[in-house]
Amino acid sequence: MENQYYTLIEKQDFYEIIENKYGELAIFIDARDGSPKNPVLEFDGKKTAILRRDERLSVLLEDIDEETKGPLAEAEFVLIVELEGKMVNRTYGVPVENVEDVEINGRRTRADEIIKSQSREELIKSFGAVKIWSSGTKNK
Repeated sequence: MENQYYTLIEKQDFYEIIENKYGELAIFIDARDGSPKNPVLEFDGKKTAILRRDERLSVLLEDIDEETKGPLAEAEFVLIVELEGKMVNRTYGVPVENVEDVEINGRRTRADEIIKSQSREELIKSFGAVKIWSSGTKNK
C-alpha cells in the first residue's frame, strides 16, 4: 500500500480540446495512473485551466487557444479523454467551474510538477493515527 503525503500538480504541455456538432467539448490529455475521484475542471476564463483529478493529482492546462475560451466558459461539463500514445486509456465527464483565478499552491520540483505539502493535521489524518504521544523537553 502506497501513501501519498503530498498533492501533485502536473503540467500538460500538449493537449487538444475538440468540439462536436452539438457544442460538447472533449479534452485529450496524457493518461495518469489510477482512476479519477470527484474530478472537476476549473477555468479562469482566460488562458489557464486545472483539472483537479483527485485529492492528490491535478493537471495544469496553460495557453488555452483564444477561440476555445468562450465555449469552455459556457460549458457545464466536458469529456476528459486520457490517452496512452494514440490509444484511449479512459474517458470521464467532469463539471466545469468558472473561477476568478486558478490557484496553484506548492513548489515546482520539475518544470512540469508542483508539489503541495499537506498540513500537520492532514498528514496525521491520512496516516490514520489513533494515538499521539508528545515527548521531549518543552520550552517553558
